[in-house]
Amino acid sequence: MTAYENLPPVEFAFPGPLRDQLVEAVLSGAKTTTTAVLADYEACGDPLPVVGELMAVVDSAGRPVGVLEVTDVRVLRLADVELRHALDEGEGFVSVAEWRSAHEGFWHGPQMREVIGDPQFTVDDDTPVVAERFRLVTRLPVPAP
Repeated sequence: MTAYENLPPVEFAFPGPLRDQLVEAVLSGAKTTTTAVLADYEACGDPLPVVGELMAVVDSAGRPVGVLEVTDVRVLRLADVELRHALDEGEGFVSVAEWRSAHEGFWHGPQMREVIGDPQFTVDDDTPVVAERFRLVTRLPVPAP
């Protein structure tokens, strides 16, 4: 067993094309921030990330493909997310409005509403979000299927 197998996993989005895109952005160094609604953590009973924590980046197949270190964690109102954070998500956003629109589409989607346990879940300016910053420590070799 290797050391990274004991690390808590970090999963970006749900398995599929969006996760694949986000994982590639992390592995390339383009993505150094991420944002989640606090309600997601609460619904799953997951603790918030802790600065200095190492986490295993998991791909759509459930394989660890990288290790990241959490460098900053803030809980803030959705309306208070700043441009630098949005740009550092590595998804090509050029404004907070564009970033927010894409994230609202994800958070209002059926998979997220199911996780949260509220089929009518919506966000507004006052919705608490978890803004996380991280750095890629290493890429991991992916075993052949």
